[in-house]
Amino acid sequence: MNGTNNRLALNSNNYLEIQTNSSDIFRMNDTYEKWDPHIWPPFTQIANSHPPERVVAAEGALLIREKGTPLIDAISSWWVTLHGHANPYIASEIAKQAEKLEQVILADFTHPQAEKLAERLSELTDLQRIFFSDNGSTAVEVALKIACQWWYNKDEPRHQLIAFEGAYHGDTFGAMALGERNLFNAPYEKMLFPVRRLPWPSTWWGDEEVERKEQLVLQQLDNLLETPTAALILEPLVQGAGGMAMVRPSFLKEIEKRVHSTKTLLIADEVLTGFGRCGAFFAFQRAGIKPDLISLSKGLTGGFLPMGITMASQKIFTAFRGSDPKSTFWHGHSFTGNPLGCAAANASLTLLQKNPEKFELFESRHIPHLRKLQQHPKIQKVRVTGTIAAFDLKVSTAPGYLNIAGKKLKAHVMKRGVFLRPLGNVVYLLPPLCIEDSQLEECYWAIQKSLDNI
Repeated sequence: MNGTNNRLALNSNNYLEIQTNSSDIFRMNDTYEKWDPHIWPPFTQIANSHPPERVVAAEGALLIREKGTPLIDAISSWWVTLHGHANPYIASEIAKQAEKLEQVILADFTHPQAEKLAERLSELTDLQRIFFSDNGSTAVEVALKIACQWWYNKDEPRHQLIAFEGAYHGDTFGAMALGERNLFNAPYEKMLFPVRRLPWPSTWWGDEEVERKEQLVLQQLDNLLETPTAALILEPLVQGAGGMAMVRPSFLKEIEKRVHSTKTLLIADEVLTGFGRCGAFFAFQRAGIKPDLISLSKGLTGGFLPMGITMASQKIFTAFRGSDPKSTFWHGHSFTGNPLGCAAANASLTLLQKNPEKFELFESRHIPHLRKLQQHPKIQKVRVTGTIAAFDLKVSTAPGYLNIAGKKLKAHVMKRGVFLRPLGNVVYLLPPLCIEDSQLEECYWAIQKSLDNI
């Protein structure tokens, strides 16, 4: 790989061992001058990463590089590109809106695109109120603030919050506090508010321990709910950045029953899982639960523009209405309800509603490939939910986000024309809905060949 001496080898226990030459880090440091002198890349340590390639265009499931052949974007460019790159319908709707109204302050005005989007999302979710923001993290922040202030406005303050181990809810302070505490937020640990946590009983094909794991969590939840709780937040069905960790709908139903029996608010973080990603319009619908608050982003605009939305029930909204200024929800963003973002979101919703089979049947497209791949001795814990397929690489070193086995596999797969971005030793595919059968087959072929050759 680019002249380095890193190797992945299969040991006698069918585990991938990473053999690293100490000079590799210096070789990577030698590429420093090849990085853009001004861009600070996200989630990247440039001291031990290779410089990014330049993408000059994209179409459908393909990324067009300045140098090299096109790449199949098998992760929808960080899970946002829902219908494919440069979708002509969404692009045309944004262009039409740009010629009419590009931005207006939503505190004093409204506009047709925001009204239309709010009405459609309300009909789809049965939650009546929509608060616009900028991205997934802020959509979670808004849900959290609404939940806490709701109890305050009712003169019944509750302060306990419950989240799950392995969760990721964003990188702003409130979202960080709710997420897994790890090296990503360690510098801010003393500044984060306390959160009670429960294990996430993730499961996979052939998991014989799932019921036992679930019951242990439910028992712990019963104990936590003995303390009045403001809200419980979860990523319905799939923890994304936590390693595409999947749970059963029946487990989430038991969570909801217990939460609502104590009048605790249930927040569904659907930033990743919404808009067909889990095989239904929203993951909470496939799980058969009804949250009080929902956070949305990523696929909301089809990947065209940044936007966040927090949805709340009318019951919650009512507690913020009154003559006392303290009941007001004092929160906002400059680009709240941006007309261009709303136009993109409305166009994306139209495409989803026109062809729901594209997301409803996507899971069946993954399954034959996963069954074949499941036999490979270097992988384990195969799982799938809707458009999201995942498995773990067997590794002899510590698993997790910092394990470099996935990074090595990524390089081999990329040489075969497919772009992946594993989460440590967790490898996943989350392609755009437009991906052709032949392209999806090529993704799995590239993975298979790369596993065989390392």
